[in-house]
Amino acid sequence: MDLEVLVRDGLVRALDSDVDPAALDSDLDLADDYGLTSLNKVIFLMSVCDDSQVSLAEFTESDVAQMRTVRDVVTALSKFAPPEFAGSG
Repeated sequence: MDLEVLVRDGLVRALDSDVDPAALDSDLDLADDYGLTSLNKVIFLMSVCDDSQVSLAEFTESDVAQMRTVRDVVTALSKFAPPEFAGSG
């Protein structure tokens, strides 16, 4: 499974949007450009952590604050993702 696809799918679910996940720009800001609230960001991150088998406990508050784009989330998750996600991100 591709980690970026998983994150894009998770973001679309969090946004409750009909947007094609492939159409999302990996470098747009989750809050400013996609309107993700702080609470929805936490819910989104919990979901993608579950989906990628990465414990949210791996990340500090500062790490979470620095996850501002899809690319940031993929990069952060890729550090802890199991082998089936190797090469993604």
